[in-house]
Amino acid sequence: MDKVVSSAAEAVADIPSGASLAVGGFGLCGIPSVLIQALHDTGVTDLEVISNNCGVDDWGLGILLADKRIRRIIASYVGENKEFARQYLHGELEVELTPQGTLAEKLRAGGAGIPAFYTATGVGTQIADGGMPWQYAADGTVLIASPAKETRDFTVTGTTKPYVLEESIVADYGLVRAATGDRHGNLVFHKSARNFNPLCAMSGKISIAEVEELVEPGQIDPDDVHLPGIYVHRVLPLTPQQAADKRIEKTTTRQAS
Repeated sequence: MDKVVSSAAEAVADIPSGASLAVGGFGLCGIPSVLIQALHDTGVTDLEVISNNCGVDDWGLGILLADKRIRRIIASYVGENKEFARQYLHGELEVELTPQGTLAEKLRAGGAGIPAFYTATGVGTQIADGGMPWQYAADGTVLIASPAKETRDFTVTGTTKPYVLEESIVADYGLVRAATGDRHGNLVFHKSARNFNPLCAMSGKISIAEVEELVEPGQIDPDDVHLPGIYVHRVLPLTPQQAADKRIEKTTTRQAS
């Protein structure tokens, strides 16, 4: 039951090139930066990443992207990463843009063993009808476009309307960051860092959590557990320096009076 590993290198050692990764975080909040750096150090390539976004140019998933380690990404938005936008628009990267709530549910459903679900989000758009550019050619034409998805009418609260079928996501690995974790893999996330982290851990066939504070089993009140250890396979305790090494995507301050 003790899932603690001694180093980040050990935690990611078996992740091969070509693997699919569900990576937690939102912007730079709650991203598993230590695991991402360790994965970058292994030299793996041809990765498929499922994450809300792709970090920034020099932090988080951005370091994998900058070195052309990512082949395909399923994300909600491009965000502040200029290299992400450049690679996508120049045909160097396949990108499946997915509505944020739909992406969250695709990950959760995959972890819960639900193969697909219907949602109203995207009906009447290219999300449902197909034709979203997944990859561009070098000349700017669309090389790969999204296929049309199945739609079906349902009556909910007395109103009948169409819904689109979305398939769930099960990734080879999940990489997440938690504020507190115990040796059994039970995790607690700090405020908004809870974002996509529990869902990505649920989605991964093998999920790895870096934790800012490691405690012994029983020290976390069961009512305080955000993600039970059944979804977590490896726990990496961070050093105080690693835990404190966090970035702010945008610093907003008001002018001093």
